[in-house]
Amino acid sequence: MVKGKRLRKSTDKPTLGDVAKAAGVSTATVSRALNQPHQVKEPLRLRIEEQINKLGYVRDGAARALASNKKRMIGAVIPTIDNAIFASGINALERRLYEEGYTLMLAVSNYDPMHELKQVRDIMEQGVDGLLLVGNEHASETYSILEKHNQNFANLWVLDRESPYPSVGFDNFRAAQQITQYLINQGHRRFGFISGITEGNDRATARLNGALSVLEEQGIALHSQDIVECRYDIWEGRNACRHLLSRKKSSRPSAIICGNDVLAFGCLTECRELGVSVPEEVSITGFDDLPLCEHLTPSLTTIHVPSQMMGERAAEFILDKIAGRESPSHIEVPTQLVVRESTAQAPN
Repeated sequence: MVKGKRLRKSTDKPTLGDVAKAAGVSTATVSRALNQPHQVKEPLRLRIEEQINKLGYVRDGAARALASNKKRMIGAVIPTIDNAIFASGINALERRLYEEGYTLMLAVSNYDPMHELKQVRDIMEQGVDGLLLVGNEHASETYSILEKHNQNFANLWVLDRESPYPSVGFDNFRAAQQITQYLINQGHRRFGFISGITEGNDRATARLNGALSVLEEQGIALHSQDIVECRYDIWEGRNACRHLLSRKKSSRPSAIICGNDVLAFGCLTECRELGVSVPEEVSITGFDDLPLCEHLTPSLTTIHVPSQMMGERAAEFILDKIAGRESPSHIEVPTQLVVRESTAQAPN
């Protein structure tokens, strides 16, 4: 995986012959593996695919389409469509692109970097004018293929001014610091953290590390048993919450920070099931500010992420790149702490 490190750029685009030579097969075999993969034995097909990924090869017909730059099509690969925060941002992105006469082509990676790589290559073979990804952490082959073909692209939902790759988003680390500091100011000293799975997800990692940095600065320990990593799912949030609250009352967390609102929904539900009062016994926070947050009982304290603005800014950035207009390499979308009923002063 590569995070914000520019790869050595090659001006020579790989050819079908390069792939064949690297794989030790004929060009006809490579062509068959691409166009009729069921006719090629799996070990050989996988060997050819490995060289395609390594070299960053895109089929000739697609390369001509890329060069013509007249498809008026933008590609986007997102991790999931289960999370409403992505749906809202993509909806705003599509609407803004449509206003300018562009069509959006969407794919879902399910947080799998190699699946994302295949989708990026497949989308580029359609001759898209621009490509949008989520996060800063992608397979090295993904960055390689983008650079070799001079593809206009940006990373979304992340802001990394140190990265050589353009980004449109926010500082997940700093936002997590803000919500953690708020809870400390409320007198909390015993914390639990329910995180999304950090492997392959730089946003989840940044949120966890942001919280840990503030706690460490304040001399507050967060041990391994206080951190649960799980999928962004309500039932996963419930199970994680039950684990954190299973110890005796005097040692369990008085505040639980959740990596997103979906996990917080699960946590609130489990507290109700266990008879644990929120926020009197435990404060709970989320991240994203989904529309449901303000209608829950209690309503959820969270970090507001302006997902519609994210989609609009992303569209404007990629349109500027296509048109050759000057624009900043990193565009910040501001987040905001929204305090509601699910948090309060720490219990005595």
